[in-house]
Amino acid sequence: MPRERLLQRLTIVGLVLVVLGLAGFLVPRIAYTSEETIIDVGPIQVQAQQRNTIRIPDVASGAAVVAGTVLVIVGATRKP
Repeated sequence: MPRERLLQRLTIVGLVLVVLGLAGFLVPRIAYTSEETIIDVGPIQVQAQQRNTIRIPDVASGAAVVAGTVLVIVGATRKP
């Protein structure tokens, strides 16, 4: 029974990796805004917003899809 559970978990992790890898191809970058205090003197506070972008490399997305596919195949074909 524990082996079956391990194979089910491998399949689930594989599916998650495939979905995340495909999402990485569809959304190649994630943008967010951060707020930073520039001046803080007594009651005076000056804040600035800065837009940041995180790029998701195509190689990482592809590796996630390949690794996920391998895990799904191993989890689905290995029967105890």
